[in-house]
Amino acid sequence: MEEEGISTTMKPLLSHTEKHFTAGEVVRDIIIGVSDGLTVPFALAAGLSGANASSSIILTAGLAEVAAGAISMGLGGYLAAKSEADHYMREMKREEEEIINVPDTEAAEIAEILSQYGLEPHEYGPVVNALCKNPKAWLEFMMKFELGLEKPHPRRALESAFTIALAYIVGGLVPLVPYMFIPIARKAVLTSVVVTLVALLFFGYVKGHFMGSRPVRSALQTAFVGAIASAAAFGIARVVQA
Repeated sequence: MEEEGISTTMKPLLSHTEKHFTAGEVVRDIIIGVSDGLTVPFALAAGLSGANASSSIILTAGLAEVAAGAISMGLGGYLAAKSEADHYMREMKREEEEIINVPDTEAAEIAEILSQYGLEPHEYGPVVNALCKNPKAWLEFMMKFELGLEKPHPRRALESAFTIALAYIVGGLVPLVPYMFIPIARKAVLTSVVVTLVALLFFGYVKGHFMGSRPVRSALQTAFVGAIASAAAFGIARVVQA
């Protein structure tokens, strides 16, 4: 039975909605920023607490580090994304020249790529011919399936820089909050440890959830790395002071 030219066997397919996570680059930037933001200022504050610095000094140094770290991390994200975009453009220009100068070789590469997916010559032949008639689609196909490169978003570099910097600031303020309200550094550091470890556990859990790994395991690993970093900084400060 068919309704309006659509068979009943096709209806389940038309009503099916696929759910895929497509914000991987943004999440990656957030992970980079928050991870460093939680651990680096935390380790700095713990180290200064081990050196018996006052809460005001620790807070001042911590805020300065957060500002400098956000600028540095944001710049690093911008340069990394810009390098990826430049690399894509270079490879695209080279591939475009090859399509113009050696079209037969490039067409043979299309056939080879499609054959790796189990297609026979009589099956991929029409696809090769169709792509050869459409230079733009041909170029996009070669970039994606031969070189494994995805075209970057035009604003990717700026968005990456802003996302990483903002995530670093958000993460960096967490371990410093106790020093804003507790004037005695040795008491503030204990609160900072608890607050930061909770934040690391929560962040690690969320990270694991979005990245497809085990959330609990990710939470424990993230908290463990942060604890090691702060313990090392605290111990070094105590040794230097002694």
